[in-house]
Amino acid sequence: MEPRNRYEELARAVSAFGAVKRGLARVLPVDCQGASAAVLALLKHHGDMRMGRLAELMSVDMSVCSRHTAHTVERGWVERLPDPDDGRSRILRLTPDGLAMLTELDRRVTDAFTRHLAEWSDDDVDRLTTLLARLRDSFGDCRATHA
Repeated sequence: MEPRNRYEELARAVSAFGAVKRGLARVLPVDCQGASAAVLALLKHHGDMRMGRLAELMSVDMSVCSRHTAHTVERGWVERLPDPDDGRSRILRLTPDGLAMLTELDRRVTDAFTRHLAEWSDDDVDRLTTLLARLRDSFGDCRATHA
């Protein structure tokens, strides 16, 4: 296959991946959809942080990040604490309820993959995981501005 056709086929496959993302979104609790799940996962992975850092990691505008964070705070999954270095700022912290929700999200998504990939070999699942990580790494910092 010629390189141009190969990348065109890859572009079609990545576009079709939206169906997988929609399928995974359907297994999430109604009150904790993708953006809320991202807030929880980033706080677990990176620890306590300011809103600006979270917006940067999510690659969204501060107003969008604030809306998603407010949703998690209202549900008791995240708390806003005074920043000891700057009294005007707040630090976001994952609560025990937020960790419990994240555990539930992980269980639901893992169960969905287990069901949908039951016919796949362990080697195929491992290969897909490796290639998806490599694809993500190849794109580098997606938060960079567009030229």
